[in-house]
Amino acid sequence: MNFLKWPLTTLLLFVAANMMMFNKVEAQGFVEGVDYVQIRGIPEAKSPIVREFFSYNCGHCYRQDPLFEKTVELLGDKVEFSRTPIGAGRPSWILSQEAYYLAQKFKITPQVHGNIFKRIHEKEGAFTRPEQLRDYFVQQGVSPDKVEKAMSSADASLALSNYDTQAQLAGIRGVPSLLVNGRYLIKSKQRTAEELAELVSYLSSLEDKE
Repeated sequence: MNFLKWPLTTLLLFVAANMMMFNKVEAQGFVEGVDYVQIRGIPEAKSPIVREFFSYNCGHCYRQDPLFEKTVELLGDKVEFSRTPIGAGRPSWILSQEAYYLAQKFKITPQVHGNIFKRIHEKEGAFTRPEQLRDYFVQQGVSPDKVEKAMSSADASLALSNYDTQAQLAGIRGVPSLLVNGRYLIKSKQRTAEELAELVSYLSSLEDKE
C-alpha cells in the first residue's frame, strides 16, 4: 500500500480510524470472567462508583490498602469511592465494622483509617471488647459520652446490618473485593495502581447488559 500517493486529508482519516480501532481493542482487552464478573449486584445511590469490601482484621486488606489509596488518587473525581466493612459473623471483625462506622459517624475516617490497620497488624492486635473500641476513639479526641451513645444507638445497629446486606447481595466470598457501579466485581489479580484504575474506569463506563 503506497501511502505517499494518498491526499493528506485521506491519510489523516486513515490514521484517526486506526487509532480509534486500537483504542477499542485496548478497552476490549478486559475480559469478562477473567478480569471481572457481572453480578446481580446492589443499588448504588451514586454512579460511577467503586466500592471496596474489606476488614481491618484482614492482613491482605492491610497490605493492599496503599494500592487502593493510590488507585483512588489516580481516579480523582471521575469515580466515587466507598467502603463496606465485612463482619463475617466473627466477633472481632464485627467490632472492626463498628470501628469503621464510628470513624464515619465522627467524620474522622481519613485520620484513623490507616492507624486502625496499624493498631491491629503492628501493635495491640484486633479489638476483642467494646471497651477497647471506646477507648481507641476517646484517644482520637471524641468524648466518651459521644462514643458510648453512638455505639449503643439504633443507627449503629442499622449501619452494621446494611454492611452485611451489601456483602450478601454482592456475593462477597473474600476480602478485599472491589465492586464497580454495584454490578461489576473485579477478579482478584496482581495489578499496579495504574492498571487497576484503568480497569475501574472501563467498568464504570459500561452500560448494563440486561
